Amino acid sequence: MRVELPEPSPDERAHSERLAAAIRAEISAAGGALDFSRYMELALYAPGLGYYSAGAVKFGAHGDFVTAPELGSVFARCLARALAPTLGNTRGDVLELGPGSGALAAQLLLELEKLNALPMHYRLLERSADLRERQHTTLVQCCPHLRARCEWLDAPPDTPWRGVLVVNEVIDALPVRLFVLREQGLFARKVALAQSGEFLWHEADADETLQRAVLRAVGDATLLPRPYASEVCPQLTPWFAEITRTFESGGAWFIDYGYARSDYYAPSRRAGTLRCHYRHRAHNNPLILPGLQDITAWVDFDALIEAGAATGFELAAYTSQAQFLIQHGLDEVFAAAHAQAPDEAARYRLAQEVKRLTLPGQMGEAFRVLSLARR
Repeated sequence: MRVELPEPSPDERAHSERLAAAIRAEISAAGGALDFSRYMELALYAPGLGYYSAGAVKFGAHGDFVTAPELGSVFARCLARALAPTLGNTRGDVLELGPGSGALAAQLLLELEKLNALPMHYRLLERSADLRERQHTTLVQCCPHLRARCEWLDAPPDTPWRGVLVVNEVIDALPVRLFVLREQGLFARKVALAQSGEFLWHEADADETLQRAVLRAVGDATLLPRPYASEVCPQLTPWFAEITRTFESGGAWFIDYGYARSDYYAPSRRAGTLRCHYRHRAHNNPLILPGLQDITAWVDFDALIEAGAATGFELAAYTSQAQFLIQHGLDEVFAAAHAQAPDEAARYRLAQEVKRLTLPGQMGEAFRVLSLARR
């Protein structure tokens, strides 16, 4: 996948080079090669330098990608209808992980208010100071009367809580380990350095942890072609356990692009799912522009269900985003928004929003919605 990318500004280049220097130092300290999961962690989350830790605009038309809440309010209004019964039963809180621009939080609060299902508190788990500022601005602009219900966290709550957990397009950015199946065996893909200082791929024999993770994911590897490259996310289960450690009862909703395991590791998908996003261009080279581009991998939803089961969650529902929206009032939401649209241009934008959310070639099938419950 060769894509022409826009040229970064001199300041962006300098920022990226500072992060690259830190990564080079780790590669040298590690003996010349760094597991890709650590490279991805640094590229995305290194304090002050990583893609999600620095202050560049990431979401929306002026960023690198668009999430469902950035398109308009349809997605959030349907999601609010799914959350409302649980909030009514638990009289609890909402905890949103990685709340991005704050658009989803604002839209959910406004719709939950209409449904008479406002949470006691709306908690936004966000470590980036720049994103916190943007979220605060969004909430003040969109729903100032509900701002008092909002609070920001650096980590999951320390005290027991109940209600709703919302995780929209977060798991795809968890660091993954890359592997390659070759005729000679299983190899880990690592990041090394060229003499010029550029990053390059390096393969090494897979350690026992990676071997176990790949065996659990792909099952009978003899059924897969050679070479076969993909990824696994060994940290998914401990990550899930940590974010839900004090969660007593309620529901958790996960929205992301991904597959069931049988599709994720299908013989035809022999290049994996790792993708990068830079200024609305998707490509497959994570070794360039560290700190300036997003790096993601699609979600193995069977692994996510298993991580939930390991921490006491039961499967409540799993479906495509299109079916989820239809099941939770899409017709009603669209009709109301259409009637309130001020002009033909607004009605056209609304129709385009719904198409992008639901059509198979857009977000309708690639995005899945998983609901888990802890009773």
